[in-house]
Amino acid sequence: MLQRESNPVVHLELHTGDLSAAREFYAQACGWRSERIEAGSRTYLALEMGNGLGGGVVECQTSQPLWLPYVEVPEIGSATERARELGAGVLLEPREGPAGWRSVVAAPAGGEIAFWQSKCYKK
Repeated sequence: MLQRESNPVVHLELHTGDLSAAREFYAQACGWRSERIEAGSRTYLALEMGNGLGGGVVECQTSQPLWLPYVEVPEIGSATERARELGAGVLLEPREGPAGWRSVVAAPAGGEIAFWQSKCYKK
């Protein structure tokens, strides 16, 4: 069996309709400190989760809150296309942001993940 090197989860993002309740719960339950960041018309909380793992909370209209893991990849287009070949639905095609590129896919067996390619990716 061919063994592939695994890609690390580098960021966890909570999508929720109640930013304030999420901030309070995770601060008290986990000791995660947050920093409010204005992002256009939305509010985003950056979370300090420890051990080098970044995190955040996005306030959005969602019927059910969900955690979205960001998996670092060396090339966003290839990772997204490979997921599509494996049967994933592409919810967000690769898109550039200030620090890198991301895409979001829905796995055929359930669950969603974001692929992340940093503008300063090193392997």
